[in-house]
Amino acid sequence: MSFVGRTDDGGREPVPTGVGFASLRNFRDLGGHSTGDGRVVASGRLYRSDSLGKLSDDDWVRFLDLRVGTVIDLRYPWEIARNGRVREADGLRYVNLSIEHRPYDQAEIDPDVDPWRHLADRYAEVASDGVVEIRAVLETIADADEPVVFHCASGKDRTGLIAALVLTLLGVSDEDIVADYALTENASAGLVADWRAANPGRVLRWPGYGRAPADVMWHVLSDVAAGYGSMTGYVADGLGMDTADLAARLRARLLSD
Repeated sequence: MSFVGRTDDGGREPVPTGVGFASLRNFRDLGGHSTGDGRVVASGRLYRSDSLGKLSDDDWVRFLDLRVGTVIDLRYPWEIARNGRVREADGLRYVNLSIEHRPYDQAEIDPDVDPWRHLADRYAEVASDGVVEIRAVLETIADADEPVVFHCASGKDRTGLIAALVLTLLGVSDEDIVADYALTENASAGLVADWRAANPGRVLRWPGYGRAPADVMWHVLSDVAAGYGSMTGYVADGLGMDTADLAARLRARLLSD
């Protein structure tokens, strides 16, 4: 399944991914986004995904063709033990950096709560709790010489937060960051189907499971701005990183003229 267009948020033009895997629901290339200085995020250098432990034999061959050098797995170690991880291969570096510290079961979220506010609050917990790991994720992406994939279970929440941080540092607009996040809406039905297949006999209580509407990321950007002034302010004051240096390294590696 590959995504060839955005949702209707903002009426923006589609950013093609050029990559499709039958065994994954939410894999895409972050290339194609324009930056404020007139450059473009280069294709084939940074990807986001749902769990690579799901790759079929045929898709594994296609994955190797991408010449990925580093996979960053954002899941808990117990998720990896239960559901598997990307296969080992010569030249493929695997890094597990679990950025979330307070597990919760999305399938059991109270249907009566404001769903998008609830998700944004969970992202705020990740941003607060996972400082050490998030810092390491950003450094790993900035230091990599070859293409990188970062992923969690569904490629939606933890992955969405990291994508927002990286795209911000690259100079991508908030509107495009939100639109990229909302592309996961195209995968929602498949994510629900995967959950049902993996949980026979359970009831999916929360109707928002697998969803990633633009409202969630707008909440996140607003919350971060209220607490730190901006996403770059969070990187500086929340993560304690040199934003100018980090942004320069990311842009040198990931942007194209």
